[in-house]
Amino acid sequence: MITRRPVEPLKVPELSLRAQSSGELPSRIAVIGNYLPRQCGIATFTTDLCDAISREYGSARLFAIPVNDTESGYAYPERVRLSLQQDDLCSYEQAAEFLNFTNFDLVCLQHEYGIFGGPAGGHILGLLRRLKMPVITSLHTVLREPNPDQRRVMEAIADISDRLIVMSQLSSQFLQEIFKVPGRKIDMVPHGVPDLPFLDPNFYKDRFGVEGKAVLLTFGLLSPNKGVENVIKALPQILAKHKNVVYIVAGATHPHILRREGDVYRTYLQDLAKQTGVESQVLFHNQFVSPAEMVEFIGAADIYITPYRFEEQVVSGTLAYALGAGKAIISTPYWHAIELLDGHRGALVPFQDSDAIARKTVELLDTPAIRHAMRKRAYVYARDMVWERVAQGYMASFAQARSDRASQPRPMFSEQLVHKHFDCLPPMKLDHLHRLTDDTGMLQHGTFAVPNYDEGYTTDDNARALILAIHIEQLGEAESIGIETLASRYLAFLAHAFNPENGRFRNFLTYERKWMEAAGSEDSHGRALWALGTVLGRSCNEALRGAAGRLFEATIHAAVEFTSPRAWAFAMLGIQEYLDRFPGDREAQRTRSTLANRLLGLYGSNQSPEWNWFEDVLAYSNARLPQAVLIVGRRSSDAPMVSAALGSLKWLCETQRSPESDHFVPIGSQGFFRKGRDKARFDQQPVEAAGAVSACLEAYRATGEQRWLGEAWSAFNWFLGKNDLQVALYDSATGGCRDGLHPERVNQNQGAESTLAFLMALVEMRSLQTEMGDELFAIPSNETLIAIPE
Repeated sequence: MITRRPVEPLKVPELSLRAQSSGELPSRIAVIGNYLPRQCGIATFTTDLCDAISREYGSARLFAIPVNDTESGYAYPERVRLSLQQDDLCSYEQAAEFLNFTNFDLVCLQHEYGIFGGPAGGHILGLLRRLKMPVITSLHTVLREPNPDQRRVMEAIADISDRLIVMSQLSSQFLQEIFKVPGRKIDMVPHGVPDLPFLDPNFYKDRFGVEGKAVLLTFGLLSPNKGVENVIKALPQILAKHKNVVYIVAGATHPHILRREGDVYRTYLQDLAKQTGVESQVLFHNQFVSPAEMVEFIGAADIYITPYRFEEQVVSGTLAYALGAGKAIISTPYWHAIELLDGHRGALVPFQDSDAIARKTVELLDTPAIRHAMRKRAYVYARDMVWERVAQGYMASFAQARSDRASQPRPMFSEQLVHKHFDCLPPMKLDHLHRLTDDTGMLQHGTFAVPNYDEGYTTDDNARALILAIHIEQLGEAESIGIETLASRYLAFLAHAFNPENGRFRNFLTYERKWMEAAGSEDSHGRALWALGTVLGRSCNEALRGAAGRLFEATIHAAVEFTSPRAWAFAMLGIQEYLDRFPGDREAQRTRSTLANRLLGLYGSNQSPEWNWFEDVLAYSNARLPQAVLIVGRRSSDAPMVSAALGSLKWLCETQRSPESDHFVPIGSQGFFRKGRDKARFDQQPVEAAGAVSACLEAYRATGEQRWLGEAWSAFNWFLGKNDLQVALYDSATGGCRDGLHPERVNQNQGAESTLAFLMALVEMRSLQTEMGDELFAIPSNETLIAIPE
């Protein structure tokens, strides 16, 4: 005996509207499950669901991946992108690869044990375990007494899935009690039904030649567990009271039954009808019922009967359709029927009891008022089950999964199995740096690891590339071979970007070498100054220094006019690089001091015990602000400036740390972090990790406190996979870096900004390693303080 607990259905309208306003709805959805024209209930359901979502949210976002149970497959519509071969495990693995590289936002699995290959349909796990996006699984069967294989598969699906959709309260209860699934992970969305009008059954009867008859109906794929024989056995008693009754059995024999046993069950039913003398009153429609035909069959019924033989049926699509059409229903008490027909929305009769079916049928035919009241209750109840509402429920569940990923990230299953190397520096590989660099300079973006010409070039990226090239030159290792050529190219780009008419750098250059503006952003000008100062302060190449010197002198004056704090910081970093080599330049000293005091003033205006920062927002390139203040404060022996820098950097490091597992979590670019508001966790950008590495290494050099080295390692390990998704952003095969972390996956594109960020972090870590030696460079114990000589 099952003790039922109430389960709240998913609140569709509120969640759906919130998700739409916050941009959480997925734009590319793959639905895995059987699909028409394959003849089965899952195929009909999946097709109806896809059609409903398409009507509500647009067809461009939706694709289907069905399962073939025959080698030749089926003549699927355009929505089907590819299909699975039921017993071919490789096809499941290939489908996962396809979904990953085509960047689907979300996968919705329609799960039924019988449609997937392997023990208990376990082949589907070969697909799910390789996916890199959220998975929402709709469960059409949840067993009370699963065998070991069924339990293993269900537990694995429940673990991998972000959310589980059930269609009955009992399914939710089984998931929680038997499979130990947390209730917060389960959404209750009913089986969808067409939005049919509440019509008199006589409207459709002439289409089947049953005008003037009282029609009993059972429809759906025919199999022995349907119990149709019990209705046929009841017919003599019914006909004794109502001679105008006909019983329509609509639906083809289930294809699997037909292949395995032939049409034995249908033949048995036909023989039974003949033996009991009701042959002329039983009409068999031996064909697969299309959705349009289903509407007509149900519409013609006065009483719909589901005489299933066993209680273990947690979902019945045919029963849901009959309820949605407002039919008077007689059913055996299988699990789904008990739920749907509660509240006198239908009548329940015992299993295998023909007499009870006969008595209840006669009662409903004798008392039209009772029958019509039952119809009305069923129809009103089912308004929340129409496909429009179900589509909204599914999309709300999808949005909830994406929202959960953003607030509580979960590592991808496939990445949990990949061995990662933390706390060690990989070899420097410049392949992708060369790939993104052409005769003009550094291209801005990549599509995967392929340069994207359409997006052209930026001063921002060429300035970053020039800084990197000079740092690599300083390492003096094999990687520096040919680096002067690259440095010359990046410096030439900056010279070309300078607009002498306004004394500013332009930023965006098309691949056709056309500038998009007369002056770029203040940030791009600041980064260019940083790069020029780095050349002047660090390079041993006189030709590079000569060219950079003239440009630096022509562009430093603009910095004092900037209003962007980050532009101030970038310019300060460049000016200090220059002053480290030419400390007597009083004009450069004045500009540096002006910008540093502005940042310090901002800090004084905004800092508080709860918000130890320069502004009322943590936005982008955050660590560069305390880094610049710290460097200038150290060089100018300004204790308040050093204190402000170290205090704000400490607070930033604490803010950018996962409370769950203590790894580095940069401020997300989708909303940032405004004082008094929620912190955006995604999208996480490589430039934030690189900035944290630089700033923490500077703090380590300033204080000798080992915790700063630990913070630098934490930020660097983010590139290697110690992050929310446990996925490496650095691609050791290409030498590039992926463009960031989304809530559900890594951005596979490897653009200039990301690749330069990783390489710069690597170069700075290797520089310190060279200073200290391998043994001291390893993360020290908490009790040890290591002093780095000036």
